[in-house]
Amino acid sequence: MLNTWRNVWKYSALVAYLACGELTSTFGQNYHSQVWNPDLGNGKFKNPIINADYSDPDAIRVGEDYYMIASSFNHSPGLPILHSKDMINWTIIGHALPRQVPEAVFSKVQHGGGVWAPSIRYHNDEFYIYYPDPDFGIYQIKTKDIRGRWSAPILVFEGKGLIDPCPFWDEDGRAYLAYAYAGSRAGLKSVIGIARMNAEGNSVLDRGTIVYDGHELDPTIEGPKVYKRNGYYYLFAPAGGVATGWQLILRSKNIYGPYERKVAMAQNKSTVNGPHQGAWVDTPTGEDWFFHFQDKETIGRVVHLQPMVWNADWPIIGEDKDGDGIGTPVMSYKKPNVGTSVLARTNPQESDEFDTPHLGLQWQWQANPDGTWIMPSQNGKLRLYSQQLPEGSNNLMAVPNILTQKFPSDDFRATAKIRLRPNEKDLDEKAGLVVVGEDYSQLFIRKEKDSFQLYYGSCVGAYSGTGEHVKFIATLPEDFVYLRVQVKNGNSCSWMYSLDGKNYTVVESGFQAKQGKWIGATLGLYASRDKHINDSGYAEVDWFRIEQ
Repeated sequence: MLNTWRNVWKYSALVAYLACGELTSTFGQNYHSQVWNPDLGNGKFKNPIINADYSDPDAIRVGEDYYMIASSFNHSPGLPILHSKDMINWTIIGHALPRQVPEAVFSKVQHGGGVWAPSIRYHNDEFYIYYPDPDFGIYQIKTKDIRGRWSAPILVFEGKGLIDPCPFWDEDGRAYLAYAYAGSRAGLKSVIGIARMNAEGNSVLDRGTIVYDGHELDPTIEGPKVYKRNGYYYLFAPAGGVATGWQLILRSKNIYGPYERKVAMAQNKSTVNGPHQGAWVDTPTGEDWFFHFQDKETIGRVVHLQPMVWNADWPIIGEDKDGDGIGTPVMSYKKPNVGTSVLARTNPQESDEFDTPHLGLQWQWQANPDGTWIMPSQNGKLRLYSQQLPEGSNNLMAVPNILTQKFPSDDFRATAKIRLRPNEKDLDEKAGLVVVGEDYSQLFIRKEKDSFQLYYGSCVGAYSGTGEHVKFIATLPEDFVYLRVQVKNGNSCSWMYSLDGKNYTVVESGFQAKQGKWIGATLGLYASRDKHINDSGYAEVDWFRIEQ
């Protein structure tokens, strides 16, 4: 099985990098968002530092560089990698997982499956990522060049329900893996386990030992991160639930326990619900900081940065104004002292002009892509070839070939300059701009007889198989039109279109988008057809822009 996956990986990586490569488009390494900028330009920053769905963040410092990864669930490529020099300004530099395995499973959309909370470590001059798939187990991938290719996934710890891994190499050379359990697969949750690994970290040596049971005090404890300081082993772990919990710290002189517990950060009187799950990172100047997420429902799980201090070998995260040892999240604070001056203000990429042979790294598919889906740039235009809808589909939830990216903020507008070029023999092809989620809405173009027609579609309860409600909007010219969605307060979607890019006609106001399975809502572009044909038509997208 392993050799088969390695062979598949070589082919898969080639296909994936042709479609979503090492180079970015015009909006790349120095992208400056119009809709969210955490760097206030006065020596301070505001939270969230990334107001987008980079769920379950883990981060490390290597020299003067900071790297962050996040969950990607069913989306491909998976495991986005972000880079920063100051922990405030971040850029997407790649994906560690070009395609999800097993291929046969992830050729279809697996909402809520795939890559759950991962961890990243730097050990023996190599970068390691451990990621869980709750249906298969815990995988390892590694590389010497974080901007290059990663190794094929190795199944380190097989088993349903194994999640949230974090490796740890002790001073004596012994290797360990901390993890949790997903109750939906394992029939057990709210406990933390430790397993021994071989020195290479590519295989467990036992089935693990439960070292902490959180059922009484810390229900739904998960996501452990392992550190060692002053002779103590620390497990940083979220508890209490995604939107309602707290950041727990466990410590012991023995990695197998028994562990003492302490809450290091809670919501308290702040507006930051469920502040937990992330990473402790230090600076070359000796400061300590903690990354965590906040669940904002339709926006997804956004990334915050908190100051961290130590008191009697316990960390306090955030500000502890009342002196009880439990920090409260800050919304604004002085920037980390990283030892050097960082002037560039950058953000994870959003807009794309489609003017290079590679997609912007912000784009992901709903499943592993096929080479027939896309040409990243044809004379400066993205070309999406229409794909047949999965059998039995009556909405877009099972469509793998939706090219998506995250909501970039609470308030923004997304516009696509797009046209449809259908196969003249087929009248079932369409192309559109969609806000994807369990409740979704879209504008799409379809050719009917001798004219192009614009439709508005919406669906409530899409995961349960509810059909899409569609209404006719207008007859369109043959050439490019402008489709736009204006999002306010994170989920209120107003749809409009324009024939000249200046004057827009509103067709629907106030549709309430809803998040997906463990992810926020996404913005998507697609081209589809109802049946098999000899040669597909396509959609052309001249550009896609995120603006205020």
